[in-house]
Amino acid sequence: MQPRPPASRRVTMTDVARAAGVSPMTVSYTYNRPQRVSVETRAKVLETATALGYAGPDPSARSLRYGATRTLGVVLGEHLTYAFDDPQAVLFLAGIAEVCAERGYGLLIVPTGTGDDDRDRVAAAAVDAYVIWTTSADDPVLAAATGTRRPVVIHSGPALDSAVTLGIDNRAAARAVGAEVFATARRPAVLSFPVDRQRDTFVRMGLDPGSVAYPVTRDRLAGYRDAAQDLGIDWSQVPVAVCRTNDEAEARAVMRKLLASAPGIDAVAAMNDPMALAALREAGDQVRISGWDDSVLAREHGLTTVAQSLREQGAACAAAALGEPAPDFREAWHVVRRASTGA
Repeated sequence: MQPRPPASRRVTMTDVARAAGVSPMTVSYTYNRPQRVSVETRAKVLETATALGYAGPDPSARSLRYGATRTLGVVLGEHLTYAFDDPQAVLFLAGIAEVCAERGYGLLIVPTGTGDDDRDRVAAAAVDAYVIWTTSADDPVLAAATGTRRPVVIHSGPALDSAVTLGIDNRAAARAVGAEVFATARRPAVLSFPVDRQRDTFVRMGLDPGSVAYPVTRDRLAGYRDAAQDLGIDWSQVPVAVCRTNDEAEARAVMRKLLASAPGIDAVAAMNDPMALAALREAGDQVRISGWDDSVLAREHGLTTVAQSLREQGAACAAAALGEPAPDFREAWHVVRRASTGA
């Protein structure tokens, strides 16, 4: 194999072709038309590229004279419609869009979680930097984005040495709102976000936060456990009902399963406001309930909740991805007490 090019020079497709003993066209086909290359040859090219530190063709170099697309990529980790259907995703993206508009940048949403080509789709995106919506440490899109050597900002984790992480302290916030909703509870429960990329739905007693792959779910669950233990509640006896998505309709179905499997529940800590509303509609106002995000739903239905500004966090993520210092949002939250917990 040829020696690695000097660190001061960007590794090119020609370097990879020379080291692998193939033509530059074969390297191009490996990345852009893999069906035209044998499995063995593609494996050899990719192994050589990894050894040389070549991350694949740079879309910006193909399209713009100055090597910049003036486009910011948002890796969503959800179906594309999520960007328009989920109120908190809408606010987060609005914050990003505001920064892009101010700086003359375009915005490219890259949905993932739909197939085996997620990694290639992210790496091939013609963008100057990435903002990644919360995901799990085992998500291949993280390596795909950081492997391009473009700036990467991850909202709420996971934390990587090669990326900036920005978000609130979810564990501290969950502990605070948990103390409110569990204050007089004898049979508390949690209505939870998905725990990993499999997105299975289940009800489990005393779910261990350490077993959860998604950082936001893990930290909020750990905070609720902290609150329960502070109040002398045995966490092993607290049922956690896990939803596949975070919308109200599914949360109502999961809430019905929770009530059937654990009768007598008198408090529910939900990980967002639509889930809290689902719990309220299924369990009634005799059960103490808390939500998260202080959305319009929370204000309309008197839900105790955690207030945070996802629009401000989206704007900060975008600005950080474009080179500005990342602000500290860890304490940018507060509990809003309303009628759902007797306030």
